Amino acid sequence: MTPGKMPFDAKLATDSAAIADYASKLPWTAFDERADKGDTRANAEIWKDPTKFKEYAEKMQVEMSKLAAAAKTGNLDSIKTAVNATGGTCRTCQDAYRKG
Repeated sequence: MTPGKMPFDAKLATDSAAIADYASKLPWTAFDERADKGDTRANAEIWKDPTKFKEYAEKMQVEMSKLAAAAKTGNLDSIKTAVNATGGTCRTCQDAYRKG
């Protein structure tokens, strides 16, 4: 919706943002020293500074909560701003810790 590829639907935006906000808090318990086994896209740097990784995760969660709040307003411009901020936190972590 935010790129303009489909009509804006305030309810869908609110529901989707709420799900994303909830999901953003789920995977972190799985990120421990055993998570580097098997097929992973995380590079070894992720385990060298777990405090920094956790900081990135917390920033993403904060922005995701802001996105959920923006979606509740139904204001597309506010949602776009929040989507960009949230995506920025994702990109920062991916640039630091994703292989390739």
